[in-house]
Amino acid sequence: MWREFSREFIRKNRASSISVIAAAFLSALFLSLLCSLFFNFWRYEIEQTTLDEGGWQARIAGEFGREALSVIEQFANVEKAEINEELSEGSVLAVDLCFQNMRTVYEETPLIAQRLGIDGSGITYHETLLSRYLIHNPQDSSPPLLLSFYLAVLLIVSVSFVLIIHNSFALSMNARVHQFGILSSAGATPGQIRACLMQEAAALSLIPVLAGSLLGIALSFGTIQLINRLAASIPGRHQAVFAYHPLLLAVTLLAAFLTVFFSALLPALRLGRLTPLEAIQGSGEFRLKKRKRSRVLSLLFGMEGELAGNALKAQKKALRTSTLSLTLSFLGFTLMLCFFTLSGISTNHTYFERYQDAWDIMAEVKDTDLDRFAPAEKVLTLQGADTVLYQKAEALCSVPEAAVSREVTALGGLEAVAQNAVSKDGTDYLIQAPIVILDDRSFAKYCEQTGIEADLSGTIVLNRIWDSVNSNFRYKSYVPFLLEDQDTLTLRNPAEPDSSAAVPVLAYTAEPPVLREEYANYALIQFLPLSLWRQISPAIGNAKPNVFIRVLTEEEATLSDLNTLGTELADLIGPEYAVEMENRIQERLDNDRMLRGYMLIIGAFCALLALIGIANVFSNTLGFVRQRKREFARYLSVGMTPAGMRKMFFAEALVIAGRPALITLPLTALFAGFMIQASYLDPAEFLAKAPVVPVAVFLLAIFGFVALAYYLGGKKLLKCSLAEALRSDFMI
Repeated sequence: MWREFSREFIRKNRASSISVIAAAFLSALFLSLLCSLFFNFWRYEIEQTTLDEGGWQARIAGEFGREALSVIEQFANVEKAEINEELSEGSVLAVDLCFQNMRTVYEETPLIAQRLGIDGSGITYHETLLSRYLIHNPQDSSPPLLLSFYLAVLLIVSVSFVLIIHNSFALSMNARVHQFGILSSAGATPGQIRACLMQEAAALSLIPVLAGSLLGIALSFGTIQLINRLAASIPGRHQAVFAYHPLLLAVTLLAAFLTVFFSALLPALRLGRLTPLEAIQGSGEFRLKKRKRSRVLSLLFGMEGELAGNALKAQKKALRTSTLSLTLSFLGFTLMLCFFTLSGISTNHTYFERYQDAWDIMAEVKDTDLDRFAPAEKVLTLQGADTVLYQKAEALCSVPEAAVSREVTALGGLEAVAQNAVSKDGTDYLIQAPIVILDDRSFAKYCEQTGIEADLSGTIVLNRIWDSVNSNFRYKSYVPFLLEDQDTLTLRNPAEPDSSAAVPVLAYTAEPPVLREEYANYALIQFLPLSLWRQISPAIGNAKPNVFIRVLTEEEATLSDLNTLGTELADLIGPEYAVEMENRIQERLDNDRMLRGYMLIIGAFCALLALIGIANVFSNTLGFVRQRKREFARYLSVGMTPAGMRKMFFAEALVIAGRPALITLPLTALFAGFMIQASYLDPAEFLAKAPVVPVAVFLLAIFGFVALAYYLGGKKLLKCSLAEALRSDFMI
């Protein structure tokens, strides 16, 4: 009998049924799409990190034999231990570790190192990879929070999708109180009413939820393919491969079905607690249990504002979903814009603006040495450009304690400034001394830049150290590292400390050559000519097996000019060398395009959230005829004019649209302030580029749609008959 009743109700109430079906379908669709896209983006980031930096989780380097692998493998949680041949040299080995439970990496790696007799300086963690799994160093006071931010946005959006289903049921149940009151008076038990509602919910939601989930997976696959096509021209990017985990489908379906279940169950339980007479008398009109004075609305709009405030309090539950959706959408949109604005400012600081005049084309020639790079002479004479060839090497520098500059001593000493970045060897400091090996011609130009005569017999020392005591990493200030009274420096082989070479110092300088390089904060950078490197390389070694070519055009170049220059450079190098080439203008365009893509995707979800809230506002306002016609009929009967009702509508719309802004803007300001402080940016820079216009447009769109909804609902309400609205329908 109840099955027939439900079937008949669904057939005769198609509008209500379609709204539930559409809500269930769209919620499952977007929930599935969102979860699938997030999973694929997360998986892609892990793949890219693994390809770029390797899949190791921790690394231990030190002097121990290869038999140490058997000692490491005795630890039960160690899944894999491999010797990194590229980083190992002589008796110094580097072992890459992977753990079965990687969350214990920061606890177990020091224990393994202790077992091997290695101190903490020999341990390196793959923090980028570990952060992708939300694993952070417990000693890091400022861990990366990007993935956590994305997860928070995912949770916010997912909750909003779930609310669509709940709201679609909640809106329809109010209209059925009267109907089920009649059935209850005719002998229907609360259990039978609950069973009726639950089978209706299952019939209306089962197929839409399944179809929406499957279509969401298909759309996610299509989105990944579209992104691959749009990003095909970005150098160094590997193609994303669509992946899907069964757990995602289980989470999506479980969230949807649990929402359907509780959305139908809760109103059913509420109906079961009503007496038949209460249910029959239920007119669907909003009632305020306790009246409170709305001082602000009363001050702004007078009596109509007071009535609007009470009406909004009476509709608090009905408008809860719309308020939450509008708030979440506006919050997500503003947070997203602020995040990408800050990210863009930071990228400009650390990359584009910083190296604007340092390079136009960068080429990295793989697996070769500068001394054996045959096309060097041709590349250096490239027409219309200033070209520099260089290679990198690692070394240590032995510096007497008395050679440290007075400025560093005034800051508390080298240990206070550099902390663990330097170590002691007796009375001498052992300082990292990365070597930049320049071709002889470029080194001669650098000598001229430094103000000394060209000389290929010595080194130029970048004599500066970051004043970490009085400046932050964003706006660094430097002080002299050493006293400039040493004519020679002793460079050591990091792998063989007893192997060293005394290098004459040609000059100390605070300005590096014009290269696109980021130099260590607490290191003595050495700039050597190739001729000198040939002499000391047997003792120092540790040269990295790549040659870098920096090309800077003599005049302002366009993208077409740089593409042509890059082709000429590739022809000069020849096909026998493996080369990776970057173009400054193309790099900027690719970066901007990726940011726009991210903003488009996240902005689309934020817009969808806004549509959810606006749709809910429309549902409520267009339901005025049934739910509020008696309320407004009473106002008209005591003398309120249509103009007064419009004023009341305006006050309600202002509150509904303005409340998300009042909640969101302070939270956004706090978030932006926190991010500015964490990234050490100048607040004036953010304010100059703050996304005021898009935020204002989004807010105006919310106000406009809410006003439109109230206009349509009010227009429909004013057409109702006063006598018909006031007539009691308790016995109908």
